[in-house]
Amino acid sequence: MNKAELIAAIADKAGLNKKDAEKATNAFVDVVTEALQSGDKVQLVGFGGFEVKKRAARMGRNPKTKEQISIPASSVPVFKAGKAFKDAINK
Repeated sequence: MNKAELIAAIADKAGLNKKDAEKATNAFVDVVTEALQSGDKVQLVGFGGFEVKKRAARMGRNPKTKEQISIPASSVPVFKAGKAFKDAINK
């Protein structure tokens, strides 16, 4: 499912027009992004949570040349599914 299909499904499920569903979807993505950028976690009880994890700097290897390269530290967004969401998927 791509973004356009998601927006159409949300519009159908919530009884909204596609324009309002797109605004709601974009607002959700923006709010989650801003919260993670500021260091907060976003918890949706029963669904899951979004947070930022830190990755330490490490040494890697270029697979083509076998040369060692330094990979800098970074922050990555992660999603951890909640129990109710996992249970619904595993039915």
